[in-house]
Amino acid sequence: MAIKKTELYSSLWASCDELRGGMDASQYKDYVLTLLFMKYVSDKYKGDPYGMILVPEGASFDDMVALKGDKEIGDRINKIIARLAEENDLKGVIDVADFNDEDKLGKGKEMIDRLSKLIGIFEGLDLSANRADGDDLLGDAYEYLMRHFATESGKSKGQFYTPSEVSQILSRVIGISDDTPQDASVYDPTCGSGSLLLKASDQAPRGLSIFGQEMDNATSALARMNMILHNTATAKIWKGNTLSDPQWKDESGQLKTFDFAVANPPFSNKNWTSGLNPEEDSFDRFVWGIPPEKNGDYAFLLHIIKSLKSTGKGAVILPHGVLFRGNAEARIRENLIKQGYIKGIIGLPANLFYGTGIPACIIVIDKENAHTRKGIFMVDASKGFMKDGNKNRLRAQDIHKIVDVFTHQRELPGYSRMVSLSEIAANDYNLNIPRYIDSSEAEDLHDLSAHLQGGIPNRDIDALAAYWRVFPSLRHTLFRTDREGYSRCLVPAAEVKTTILNHPEFRIFAEQSLQPFTAWCERAALDQIRPGDSPKQLIEQIGEDLLEAYEPVPLLDRYDIYQILMDYWADSLQDDVYLLVQEGWQAGRVLRELVAKKGEKLKEQPDLVIAKTKYKADLIPPALIVARYFAEQQAEIDRLQTELDSAAQALESYLEENSSDDGLLSDALNDKDKVTKASVTARLKLATDPEEIATLTQAKKLFDAETKAKKALKESQEALDQAVFQQYPKLSEAEIKTLIVEDKWLATLKACIEAEIERITQQLANRVRELEERYAEPLPAITRQVEALSEKVAGHLKAMGLEWTL
Repeated sequence: MAIKKTELYSSLWASCDELRGGMDASQYKDYVLTLLFMKYVSDKYKGDPYGMILVPEGASFDDMVALKGDKEIGDRINKIIARLAEENDLKGVIDVADFNDEDKLGKGKEMIDRLSKLIGIFEGLDLSANRADGDDLLGDAYEYLMRHFATESGKSKGQFYTPSEVSQILSRVIGISDDTPQDASVYDPTCGSGSLLLKASDQAPRGLSIFGQEMDNATSALARMNMILHNTATAKIWKGNTLSDPQWKDESGQLKTFDFAVANPPFSNKNWTSGLNPEEDSFDRFVWGIPPEKNGDYAFLLHIIKSLKSTGKGAVILPHGVLFRGNAEARIRENLIKQGYIKGIIGLPANLFYGTGIPACIIVIDKENAHTRKGIFMVDASKGFMKDGNKNRLRAQDIHKIVDVFTHQRELPGYSRMVSLSEIAANDYNLNIPRYIDSSEAEDLHDLSAHLQGGIPNRDIDALAAYWRVFPSLRHTLFRTDREGYSRCLVPAAEVKTTILNHPEFRIFAEQSLQPFTAWCERAALDQIRPGDSPKQLIEQIGEDLLEAYEPVPLLDRYDIYQILMDYWADSLQDDVYLLVQEGWQAGRVLRELVAKKGEKLKEQPDLVIAKTKYKADLIPPALIVARYFAEQQAEIDRLQTELDSAAQALESYLEENSSDDGLLSDALNDKDKVTKASVTARLKLATDPEEIATLTQAKKLFDAETKAKKALKESQEALDQAVFQQYPKLSEAEIKTLIVEDKWLATLKACIEAEIERITQQLANRVRELEERYAEPLPAITRQVEALSEKVAGHLKAMGLEWTL
C-alpha cells in the first residue's frame, strides 16, 4: 500500500530526531535530507538511462544499505554520494555533509550504529511511486523536515526556512496568473532552501524559470536538492553574497531583471556593507538613499526593486520597523512612495519566523502600475493565527483571507483599507499600519444608570444587530422594554441557550445553514476520485467551492467553514485521498497486518485483532462497517456491556460494604488488601459461621456473575470482530464509496459545521447572559441587602456579648 503523508512525515521526524543525539538540528538536517534525497533518486531513477538523475553503478541507496554494520560505513557513504554527485554535476550540493565526521556522529561503534539506524529509517520506504511534482510526497516531506529542523535549530540558525504559510501569501499576491508563461522568471536574492521560489513557481500553470542566490553553502545545497525533489532541476541557484557580489547579471554587467521577485532577507542585517561601498555601487541600487550602516533591511528591498523589470512585481518580508523608522530610512521610504513602487503592505502576526520573534510585514512591489498609483492598500492581519508550540502559525483561513482581501482590494473595518498617498504624506510618509487601521477591540463599557436603576442598556442589545437581523422575533422573546433606553431580560440566565436553540427562527437558520453544504456535497463529487488525480488540485477546487457557497450565509464566517474543511484535510482526508489516487477504491477492502520489528513495539494502534494477529484499516475504520452492516450485533454488545457494568458495580458495592476491618469478608482479604474471587472461594471452604458463609456465598455469586458477563461480552465482541474482518473483502466499489464518502468524510464535516452553527448560538447566549447578570440587581438593592445582612450579623454578635461602635 502507498505511503500516507502524515505517517511518512511523523515517522521520519521521530526516527531522525531520536538518532540526533547531541548534534545541533541545524547540522543534523544536512545528513537526514541528504539521505532522503539519495533514497528518492535511487528509487525513482536507478536503471533509467533517460532519467533526470543518472544513478551509476555503486552510487545508489542500495549500496548504502549494504554498508550497515560496516566498520568504514562513514567513509564509504561519502564515496557513494561523491560518485552520484560527479555523474550529475552535483558536487558541492549533495556532498556537503561529512558522514565520516567523528565529532558529529561519534567514534567507532557509535558512528556505525547511528549511521546504520539512519539508513534503516529510509530503507523500508518505497518512494518510486510518489511523483516529484506539485503534488508529491517527497517534496512536501522535505519541507516538513526543514520546518521541524528550523523549529529545533534555535534563534541564530533557523533562517534557512521560511514558513510555508507565509510563502503561500507571497506567491499569491505578486500577480502570477493562469496566463503567466513558463519563461517568466522569478528571483529570490536570499533564497535559503528555496521554498519561496517553489511556491511562486507552483502558482503558474506550467511553472516559472527560477533564479536564486544564497550566501550559506549548506543552505544553498539544500535549495538545489529541494528543486530536484520538486521536479525543477533546471532551477538556477548560485552561491554568494547578493549585496556585495550579485551573481545574476545581464550582458552589459548590470543586474539581470526579472518578472517576479520574492524574498525573506535576514532581518536588520548589521553587516550588509561587508565587501560593498554603497556610495560607489556600480549597480545604482541606492539612488533613492543609502540605508543605515548597521541595518540592511532597505538594502535588500532596493536591490530587489532594481532587479525587477519595468513591469516587474515582487513581495518582500521585512521587520515592521521599516514602516516607521526615521532618518535615512525615512528618506528612502518617502522616495519609494513618491515613485509609486509600493502597492501594498500586509502586517503579519508576531513570532511566525524561526530566526526571530518580532512581528514582520510583507511589502508588495508593483513597478508596472507605479506611475498611476494613488494609494497603498494596507492589511492588518496581525490577529489571525494559531499557537503551535512556542511559535505562531497562520491557519488556512488566515492565508486565504489575506490573499482574497489583498487581491480584490476589499476594504474591511479593522482589517484592511486603501490609504491615499495624500493621507500618507500628511503623516510624514510613516507607514505604520495602526496609524491607518484601528484593529483594537471596542471597549465593553458599563452603564452607570443601569447599575443604579436596573435594566440592560439598549445600546448593548442593539450591538447584537447581526443576530436580530436573522432572528427578528427572538429579541422580543428575550427582552422587553423597561424604560426609555433600557430593557429587561425575560429569560433566566441559565435558560438563555435553551431558549435560543428551541426558537423556531434558530431552527430555520440551522436548516438553511446546512443547505449550502448539502449542495456542495453534490458538486464536490468525491466518489468520482480516480487513480492519477491530483489531491492538491482537488482540495483547492472543493475548498474554493465551499468558501464561495457560504459567502451569502449570515452569521457564519465563511473562512471558519473553510477552516473546518482544511483542518479535516490535514488531519485525515488528505491521507485517504492520496491512497485512493495511488491505489484506487479497492484499497478500502485492504486490512494491513501490523508486524513489529524484533525488539520493538508496534508504532501504530491496531484496528482489529483476529486470533492475535493485528490489523490496521487505512481507509475504512471498523466502526463504519459495524454501523452499516452489524448494528444489531453492536446493540447486543452494548447490552452486554451494560450488564457487565451493572455486575461490576454490584460486586464493588457489596465488597465495599462487607470488607471493612470488622466486616464478614475481612478474613477473605489477600496480601494485597483486596478481596478476590480466589480468596473468597478459599475462605468459603474453611468458614463455619452461617452468617459468614452466606456473605461469602453471595460474594462468590457476584464474582461469578461478573465473570460470566465478561465472558459473554468477550465472545460477542470476538464474533463481531470476525464478522467485520470477513466483510472487508466482500465490499463492492459502490459500498466502499458509500462508507468512505458518506459515512466517513461528509458525516464528519457535517457534524463540524453543525458544531460551528451551535458555537455562533453560544456566543449570543453568552453575551445575553453576561448582560443579564451584569445588571440583574441595581446598586440600591445590593446596598439594602448588604445593610440587612450587616444588621443580622451585628444582632448575632450582640447576642454573643460582642458589640462595637464605629
